[in-house]
Amino acid sequence: MLRLVARRGYAATSVPDVIAAARVSRNAFYAQFADKEACFLAVCERDLPEMVDTIYTAAAEAGEDWREGLWLGLHAYLRWWQERPEYAQAYFVELPRAGERAVGQRDAAYRPFLDMLAALGARARLEDPSLPPLAASVPRLIVYGSTEFIAAEVRAGRAADLVSAAADLYRYAVTLLTASRPPLPPGPASPPGSTG
Repeated sequence: MLRLVARRGYAATSVPDVIAAARVSRNAFYAQFADKEACFLAVCERDLPEMVDTIYTAAAEAGEDWREGLWLGLHAYLRWWQERPEYAQAYFVELPRAGERAVGQRDAAYRPFLDMLAALGARARLEDPSLPPLAASVPRLIVYGSTEFIAAEVRAGRAADLVSAAADLYRYAVTLLTASRPPLPPGPASPPGSTG
């Protein structure tokens, strides 16, 4: 399923295609999965816990410096996807095209990363109490922004070079994790009574 979706796209991949490629019977397929969507979602979810463990293991080598932990974890995350280009194509490009359940599954898969970044922001403030309070939206901005950036790289055929984006994504994350909240400019786009 993963290989076929990466090569042909989700819409063009059929259950008979998967059965033929896997060399299993139709009954064997349907004993495991209700339909094509269920099979694809299972494939996309299967290795994510391993990836999260890889990030935590890499970041743990940083010791007390939260920035080093972010750098090592981010590098491990990008390398993980880079080493799995078919998975990256299926997950970042085809999963959003697979329907509402797929998008819901991807949103649920963000949770460990949101928690990781919130904890990192808290750790940064323990190490440097002069940092301003972390805005609640920051972990989401980092996860969603980074995900879309990586998806664009994969769509452009650069999955084999994702690690080269580590420095830019690191700077992006550090900037958001440490930034103050400047006041909003006056005008019709500002919420009433807003000062920041």
